[in-house]
Amino acid sequence: MKINLRDFREYIIYLVLWLLLFMAPLASMYMRTMNHSYIAFDWIEIFDIWKMYLVYLVIFLVHNFLIAPLFIYQRKKLLYFTTVLFLLASFFIYQVYSRPDRGEMRPKGPRPPEFVQEVKKQNPDEVLFDGPVPSKLQKDSALKGNTHELCQSKKKAYPTWEKEGRRKFQHRPGGWFDPPLLIGQLDVISVFILILLFGMNLGVKLYFKSQNDYKQMQLLEKQNLSQQLEYLKYQINPHFFMNTLNNIHALVDLDSEKAKTTIVELSKMMRYLLYDGNRAFVPVQSEIRFLKNYITLMKLRFTDKVKIKVEIPDEIPDKGIPPLMLITFVENSFKHGVSYQQESIINVEMHFTGNRFSFFCENSKHQESTERPGGVGLANVRKRLDLIYGKDYSLDINDGEDIYTVKLDIPLHKTISI
Repeated sequence: MKINLRDFREYIIYLVLWLLLFMAPLASMYMRTMNHSYIAFDWIEIFDIWKMYLVYLVIFLVHNFLIAPLFIYQRKKLLYFTTVLFLLASFFIYQVYSRPDRGEMRPKGPRPPEFVQEVKKQNPDEVLFDGPVPSKLQKDSALKGNTHELCQSKKKAYPTWEKEGRRKFQHRPGGWFDPPLLIGQLDVISVFILILLFGMNLGVKLYFKSQNDYKQMQLLEKQNLSQQLEYLKYQINPHFFMNTLNNIHALVDLDSEKAKTTIVELSKMMRYLLYDGNRAFVPVQSEIRFLKNYITLMKLRFTDKVKIKVEIPDEIPDKGIPPLMLITFVENSFKHGVSYQQESIINVEMHFTGNRFSFFCENSKHQESTERPGGVGLANVRKRLDLIYGKDYSLDINDGEDIYTVKLDIPLHKTISI
């Protein structure tokens, strides 16, 4: 069976927790022997605890590999809870019938002098009893007030009951040493501990499942984002190429030499479209160079009535931006902001501030340009910005009466070399 990284980390957590649990009796016994000189290191007691822990471990493994997947992965909640209830009932019955018989327990030998001295120091009136275990009849009689050798002082003497063949020195019962309610009564606490183990097991599995689901969701979103971006690029490229061919067609009749120059500029631009247009991010220098080639091509087509102003900083950082992002705004300015009868203006500005890139473009508006139907360029740009940057960008478009402006602010991607 192949174990992935998620399962491996989950099993490591279980291994560490169970190792700590099995080491706890050793640490407890060590502390007891260090604090009380009359207590010996009792391996038999530790082995008894480990045997109890081993039962918990086996049930935990059954729950982890066979039962928990019903709830976590298969969504069979009714079957899961039914199985858990059956398992808890079986464990309950096992605990009841495997509990040691108190009647077989008896005190073993005289107590060590150190133990006697400590008890006498704490309670001088206490009389320790080293005789045989009183029978149930004797204990009941003593409780009813009858005189018995068990009561040798104003207070009762409590023997230390132990299994045959063992020696263990315990605190005297009574007062603060009385066991809490329910302990030893039908082993309710043991069942409760088992329920806590099941809850811990489900919690760990749910945590790793949620982490895996989150990664799967991110992968699907990334794949969906890539598919949407490719679709938008395929829309932009033919749209841009169609407009550029129309410009060349117009120049052929006006000036054949300019048409040749335009074809050269177009070849440079098409090279950028083919080799860099499919990348997620391109160097800012490459995008600006592509933009300059397009503006040069447009200048060959229009007369001096079109005032074109481009401001680009001398120092351009080695950062990245999405390809073909800026050309849409500039192309839209030439398409809708130029008039052959009136003077027109087109201003393009770029600024770099820290890790941010600001782009500004404005163009004049004319009556004939506002009547032309728009394209898919601006809508696609906004969709791409939403997919790439989410809310970490700003795009302000102001469609005024005489001026149309675009302000774009986006974060720069990590360093990208040309």
